[in-house]
Amino acid sequence: MMAYLLRVLAYLPLWLLHLLGAAAGWATYLGSRRYAARMRENLTASGVCAPDACGKMLRRAVAEAGKSVLELPAVWLRPEQQALQLLKKCHGWEHVEAALARGKGLIFLTPHMGCFEITSLYYAARHPITVLYRPPKLKWLQPLIDAGRVRGQVTLAPTDLGGVRALFKALRRGEAIGILPDQVPGQGEGVWADFFGRPAYTMTLVGRLVHSTDAAVVLAAAFRLPHGKGFDLWLEPMPEGIPAEPVAAARFINAAIESLVRQRPEQYLWSYNRYKTPRGVSSKASEEKGVRREE
Repeated sequence: MMAYLLRVLAYLPLWLLHLLGAAAGWATYLGSRRYAARMRENLTASGVCAPDACGKMLRRAVAEAGKSVLELPAVWLRPEQQALQLLKKCHGWEHVEAALARGKGLIFLTPHMGCFEITSLYYAARHPITVLYRPPKLKWLQPLIDAGRVRGQVTLAPTDLGGVRALFKALRRGEAIGILPDQVPGQGEGVWADFFGRPAYTMTLVGRLVHSTDAAVVLAAAFRLPHGKGFDLWLEPMPEGIPAEPVAAARFINAAIESLVRQRPEQYLWSYNRYKTPRGVSSKASEEKGVRREE
C-alpha cells in the first residue's frame, strides 16, 4: 500500500508535493517533542542565524525538512528523463571536467541539504558513479531505493567493508563516487571533530580515500527553487590540503561542509541526529577525561 501511494505521489506537480511536504514538516514538528527539540537545538546552536532571526529561520527549516521527504517520489519514481527535468541549472560543471581530466577519480561530498538525491542522478546520466549508502532498517524500502537510485550509471555501495572496497576500485578506475559526509559513521569508522562548534562523530573515510588515491573532491548541493520550480545544482571544489591526520582531516572537511550549508541554511536537515554518540563509541567528554587522567 505504501509503495502504491508513493508511486501516485510521484506524478503530482512538484509545487504541490512541496506544499504537502511543508504541511507534513509542520505536522511532524508539532507532533514530536523530541524531533522539534533536536531541530531547534541544532539550528540555534549552529550560529548560522542571529538570535533574533532564528525563529524565522526555524520556520523555514521545518517546511524545508518536510519538502525533502515529499519530493522523493518525484525524484525516485518518475521516469529518469522526467526526474532530470526537475533540475533546471548546473553551476560549476567545469570543476567536474577538470577533476575527471586528472584521471585520479572524483569524490562528490553531498551533505543532508536540499534535494541531495537528485545529484547522483544528474551525474549518472553522463558518467558512472558509485554511491555509498546505508541499507534501510525497513526491508520494504529496499526495492524503492533500488528503483530510485540505481538508474543511469549509478552503482550502490553499502556501508560495509565490501562497499568501501568498491569505492576505492571506482576511484582507481578514474570514476566518481558519492558520499554523505555528515552521516554519522559506526564504531571505529570516525573521530570526534567540531561541526558548527559542537563535537560530532565524523567519518574518516573521506580523508583515507583522498590520501590513498589523490582523487579530487567536489562539494555538491541541489538547492530548491521557490514555488516548486525545481532545483539548481551547485558544484564547488573542496579547498586543497586535506590533512593526513584523521582528526585534523575531519575538522577540515566539516569546515567545508559548514561553508556550503551557510549558503542555504534553511535547506539543511537540522532534524538529523548529527551529534549522537554511536553504539560502542566513547563520548567526546569521556575521551577528554581519559586523556586528562593519562596526563
